[in-house]
Amino acid sequence: MAAFERRGATVVPIDDRSIIFQLGRRPADVDVVVERSINHSRALHALRLFESAGIRCVNTAEVAATCGDKLLTSIALQDHGVPQPEVRVAFTEESALEAIEAMGYPVVLKPAVGSWGRLLSKVNDRDAAEALLEHKAVLGSYHHSIFYIQRYVDKTAGRDIRTFVVGEECIAAIYRTSPHWITNTARGGKATVCPVTPEIAAISLAGAKAVGGGIVALDLFETAAGLQVNEINYTMEFKNSVGPTGVDIPGKIADYVLATG
Repeated sequence: MAAFERRGATVVPIDDRSIIFQLGRRPADVDVVVERSINHSRALHALRLFESAGIRCVNTAEVAATCGDKLLTSIALQDHGVPQPEVRVAFTEESALEAIEAMGYPVVLKPAVGSWGRLLSKVNDRDAAEALLEHKAVLGSYHHSIFYIQRYVDKTAGRDIRTFVVGEECIAAIYRTSPHWITNTARGGKATVCPVTPEIAAISLAGAKAVGGGIVALDLFETAAGLQVNEINYTMEFKNSVGPTGVDIPGKIADYVLATG
């Protein structure tokens, strides 16, 4: 908000815990909504409601819908030829176990909708697979009834790469390093600067374009076959990245929103 105010824009905070939408009426007297909610369902539906009222949104509801669902993200990457780890999808415990056995251990089970590295499971053997699949089927929500299975990638030096794309530019990147196989900074991963090489910029822009563009953050794996896109986030968090990179990420976001208005 401070970045927008420094550029002379009037900022109107909208709290998704209190706003009420009435179909057919404009919910707020604003020119553009910059989505920053940490609640995916609220963000997705609010964006669609704002767009229905004729208000431009960054990011769009379409981008939120794609990036908020790991399966839809994987499909978009596949459709656009963007490298990613192997993914298999199944709808029953039996078919999921068959897919896992065919892929080979270890694999990673993920909920289709989720963030901050929560509810990820590294499955090392058949016993673990059977137990996890049963728990997801019996105790999980609707989202756990879809079995999203990703080939496990042994991270180089215990790290992955988070890149930040604003419009047509990959503005910054960090390494996220952790002794744990989950490297999210929300789970204790350490952020250090990563140079934005031509290869990093190219795959980041290709991934962003695949999901609809705008302002996104991508998680990349370094593999023997080159970089691969793991996930794409439509509500990028940058608290732990401004310091290491020295890039004014909120300023870049504000400039993009104001320039494309």
